[in-house]
Amino acid sequence: MTRWETAVFRILFIVSLIAAAYYFRPFHSSLLISILLGAALGVAFVFIEVRLRKASLKRLIGAVVGGTLGILGALLISHLLSLTAIEKISASYVQLTLLFFMGYIGLVVGATKGDLLNLGAMGGIFTAERQARKSSKILDTSVIIDGRIADVCETGFIEGALILPQFVLRELQQVADSSDPLKRNRGRRGLDILQRMQKMTTIQVQIAEEDFPQTHEVDMKLIELARAYEGKIVTNDFNLNKVAQLQRVPVLNINELANALRPVVLPGEIMRVFILKEGKEFNQGVAYLDDGTMVVVDNAKKMISKTIDIAVTSVLQTTAGKMIFGKYDEKQRVEVVQR
Repeated sequence: MTRWETAVFRILFIVSLIAAAYYFRPFHSSLLISILLGAALGVAFVFIEVRLRKASLKRLIGAVVGGTLGILGALLISHLLSLTAIEKISASYVQLTLLFFMGYIGLVVGATKGDLLNLGAMGGIFTAERQARKSSKILDTSVIIDGRIADVCETGFIEGALILPQFVLRELQQVADSSDPLKRNRGRRGLDILQRMQKMTTIQVQIAEEDFPQTHEVDMKLIELARAYEGKIVTNDFNLNKVAQLQRVPVLNINELANALRPVVLPGEIMRVFILKEGKEFNQGVAYLDDGTMVVVDNAKKMISKTIDIAVTSVLQTTAGKMIFGKYDEKQRVEVVQR
């Protein structure tokens, strides 16, 4: 069901409750009170439905079991109260209060302890959610601002839900509201990237409400959320990458992906490059490939601002990326093209 279909269904549901309250006039109330009562109930039910959509299956099962046990306990105590000499009105009040209190306590405690359930041991029907969570990708602030994750999603290589933590969204909003123009532009770019990703039909972006208030650093919150979801963190932050690996939390690093997808060049191959500037060593020229890979060319200082064919001599892989070394032989050149 799309967002528009969901919104229309919710509006029709609220209108139906208003119409029912208008027709039946509960508690002999006036026309205005009946309409307001129907609207209030409709909005409350829609709010509960939105919250239940975000809850995990473990918490739902825990809430149902806990609420049921609480109601059963309240009914048992109410039955015992009916055997006492307490007057009927007072007993009714105590019974109703117990019903609400124990039902509420059972619901909250059951939902809280529901995360301890092992659904995988209860049968294959519950394994699906665990598998879905394990395929979840949790986004951090840096990878959203970077923007390349949106391009990767468009290719269809990303599977599973993309989880956007609420605390990451808040941090992104703070960056977008910064007084520093550079930070503000970065934050707004990140919000634009999120809006672009939400419009994609090939992926699903979900907002996670878990906040882990006992943890203050955003990086540690991401690690805790990844453990809770049994998912993977998507980042291009070097420090987060190392800390997550130390914590044995799987990480998908966009920079590592970009390095892996750079074209493979072997020594001896001929490649065409545009010499952009002078190199550090004597008679060297420097060029760059489309993906940003630096190419250092010997004997190419005088070929600056020209496109030439070079022979690759070696390839060096560093932590910052890949560097290609080549040599320009003017005697054996194939062609020199003016830019």
